[in-house]
Amino acid sequence: MPSLEKPEITTSTVKWRFADMHPEGRKYVLIAAAITFAMWLLVPILTWPMIAVTGWVALFFRDPIRVTPQAEGLVVAPADGLITMIERVPVPREIAGELGVLPLVRVSIFMSVFDVHINRTPIAGTIRQVVYISGKFLNADLDKASEENERQHIVVEDRDGRRIGFTQIAGLVARRIVPFVKTGDMVARGQRIGLIRFGSRVDVYLPEDCACQVALGQRSIAGETVLGRVGGIVATGISQ
Repeated sequence: MPSLEKPEITTSTVKWRFADMHPEGRKYVLIAAAITFAMWLLVPILTWPMIAVTGWVALFFRDPIRVTPQAEGLVVAPADGLITMIERVPVPREIAGELGVLPLVRVSIFMSVFDVHINRTPIAGTIRQVVYISGKFLNADLDKASEENERQHIVVEDRDGRRIGFTQIAGLVARRIVPFVKTGDMVARGQRIGLIRFGSRVDVYLPEDCACQVALGQRSIAGETVLGRVGGIVATGISQ
């Protein structure tokens, strides 16, 4: 006879909190605050606009806590932002040696200046390649930005030998890609791997056995949104 006992219900208290600021942003907030103070002394009418700018700089470098799904075979989004492109394209030549020469599905995530700019690794594994390329600073939403802008390619290999490549691309006002990892490092899925200052884009190249799980126009959350699933069914409404 099945048990009629009710399952035990546990409760806990979860408190809202402001996101921490990444250490990389502290010097910029101090610079903005110093300029604000100077405006207060010299041109008081500009004080309030500079207070707003200082607040925006602090907001830009926020580093919120993320809860990464742990199921097998998932590829999570490396960036916060808008899914602007999903298309099958040739692999960048700089990482073709790691990913192969056949075209792969590329998912592009555009980050506005109001999005969190801490980037995270889509899968757990070992960093096999990190390639930095200097370049232009075109609008990151343009397709040619993936070939002409300042960018950094990263390839991660999981324990099954599956490799994921993704590219951090500097944008129109971005001027620096800051890496947190190097070749040979071990990373957990959703771990912070770098940031791009002030507006940019991240491209993810999904392996052939990985089905895309997002659609154009969808917003992604770094380390949380499931971007792809190994052996999964392609999400509806996606053109590849």
